[in-house]
Amino acid sequence: MKSIGFVELNSIAKGVEVADQMLKTANVELIFSTATCPGKYIILIHGDVTSVENSIKVAKEIGSEFIIDDLMIPNVDEQIFPALLGTTNIEQIHAIGVIESLSMASLIVAADVCIKKSDVKLLELRLGSGIGGKSYFIVTGDVAAVRASIEVGIDIIKDTGNLVYYTVIPSPHKNLKKVLL
Repeated sequence: MKSIGFVELNSIAKGVEVADQMLKTANVELIFSTATCPGKYIILIHGDVTSVENSIKVAKEIGSEFIIDDLMIPNVDEQIFPALLGTTNIEQIHAIGVIESLSMASLIVAADVCIKKSDVKLLELRLGSGIGGKSYFIVTGDVAAVRASIEVGIDIIKDTGNLVYYTVIPSPHKNLKKVLL
């Protein structure tokens, strides 16, 4: 599996500069580098562990006081990429769990741990764009697995102080399921 690195900055101009240096520093691939709400800039890269570590190190040096948060996940779960890019291919939704956070980085970490620790599928992982800088993810599975997954996720995010809200819906309405698929 690949590792990922993520940096969230409070300056768009500095974000563009940091993204450029991250790519010049190490052999990493850019998944996205974009402005998001409210006036933040986010960068997501992937590659081998050492390259991602080096790229994040440079981002911290160059971005310094503009960095809001960052992360590095050495062996990210394969469900993270399609959920971030809106290309998940899940045919059936059972119970759903949702976690909402003020921090994009802690939400990615929580989503990765949730799907690794419980038998759930990641439907969506949305980062800040068009939702006031908040982020959320949605998982599906049987009720017990979704509850266990959400409990793991809220433990991770509440420690950062960025947990907004979470919920588990044991039996979502069929019209809600249509929208989520």
